[in-house]
Amino acid sequence: MFKRIMVPVDLAHADRLERALTCAADLAKHYGADVVYVGVAAATPSSIAHTPAEFAGKLAAFADAQAAARGIPAVAHAVTSHDPSVDLDPTLLKAVDETGADLVVMASHIPNLTDYVWPSNGGTVAAHAKVSVLVVR
Repeated sequence: MFKRIMVPVDLAHADRLERALTCAADLAKHYGADVVYVGVAAATPSSIAHTPAEFAGKLAAFADAQAAARGIPAVAHAVTSHDPSVDLDPTLLKAVDETGADLVVMASHIPNLTDYVWPSNGGTVAAHAKVSVLVVR
């Protein structure tokens, strides 16, 4: 049913993604699908990486570690954005096409008051993606 599962990853908060990572790995095993971990970073230095190339390397290492630990085929897809805090949703939607994903599995957060003013990334991706989106809370 699914051949390629895209999982958006924030390396700064990888410890909060366990449920989504587990869900994506289980679905990948069930359907024999590949997993592509997508990370979005700015071109400027951050707490994760100093350059886009360094970020891509860290994301690739994350994907390799997930593949080994979970027994799934996985790759990384690093994207550089002018301002990830503003461009994240359209960048993730573009990554769906770039990766050829037919399912997106992404982590969400517990809804709070600000969600009435600013929509969540998961909600926006689910509303606008042309593929199925599973938002894991």
